[in-house]
Amino acid sequence: MPQSRPSQLSRRGMLAAGGALGLTAVLAACGSEKRDGEKGEKTKGGAAESGPWSFKDDRGETAKRDATPKNIVAFTGVAAALFDYGIECKGVFGPTKTKDGKADVQAGDMDVSKLTVIGNEWGRFSVEKYASLAPDVLISTMFDAKGTLWYVPEEPSDKILKLAPSVGISVYDRQMTQPLQRILALAESLGADVKSDKVVKAKKRFEDASERLREVAKAHKDIKVLVGSASQELFYVSGSNLSADLEYFKALGVNIIEPPEKAKKGSGGWFENLSWENVDQYDADLIMMDNRTSALQPAVLDESKPTWRKLPAVKAGQVIPRVTEPIFSYDKCAPILEDLADAIEKAKKLKKGA
Repeated sequence: MPQSRPSQLSRRGMLAAGGALGLTAVLAACGSEKRDGEKGEKTKGGAAESGPWSFKDDRGETAKRDATPKNIVAFTGVAAALFDYGIECKGVFGPTKTKDGKADVQAGDMDVSKLTVIGNEWGRFSVEKYASLAPDVLISTMFDAKGTLWYVPEEPSDKILKLAPSVGISVYDRQMTQPLQRILALAESLGADVKSDKVVKAKKRFEDASERLREVAKAHKDIKVLVGSASQELFYVSGSNLSADLEYFKALGVNIIEPPEKAKKGSGGWFENLSWENVDQYDADLIMMDNRTSALQPAVLDESKPTWRKLPAVKAGQVIPRVTEPIFSYDKCAPILEDLADAIEKAKKLKKGA
């Protein structure tokens, strides 16, 4: 995961003060609560009758319920993907709303005003609020080989995971087609009609976009693509390994600039840290920049970083957003491939220092 991922020191931060107060009472209430309509009803997806439900996740663990989960709580990006398949979540955690109350890029088409947000920032996960939802299942992605649930804090995770079964979908060191398939299978298990016209068309669009990107990349092998993310102190250059989107782009033939493995060692193999004085280290024709709200965006860099403005790709206007944490539905991933194909096709080969 490229740098605007939180630092290792803060990655499993403490809960917001008071977040766990009164948890024992809430757990007791949730444990004795009867959920209405657990039996004999269809889920919001409309495809599957409620009944014994199970799903084997990418940790090899099987989540089970006596009925198809209705009170679903998920990482925002996963909830947005499920929403595209007609499955709505009762609660979410992770970047959901921006400071002005609008939908974060990771919220997709969800109406964030109607969502119960368990925690909007890294390390903010209200166990008490989560428990009050009487969750049937907790779902998140995973960005490491250990099976760590993304945005679920480590220190109180034992309390969190006791409340409901959990499902982890890996987006680590695999091409994006795999999590796409896994989210689709999960959505189907939760009641989505995966054979609907909408889903079939979205999948076909993704397949067509993949083939087009393959053809464009082959025709423009000389266009070097740098994948970056920015903070006030550093510029981060991602390699193509580990990230689901970049591994897929590479497999389709995109000429991604690769930092040396030794340069990525301090980040666990994800990215290289560059000072702003050394931001011109790589000869890039096209730059993809992390679009997450936690990263500085090109408009800010244009005003604050002179060395950024001097980059040939920046001067040529050959900078595009990178959807660093894709919403893994076919509907949301197809445009990512289409936009990259368009950008590579239109990009001009640049001379260093131009």
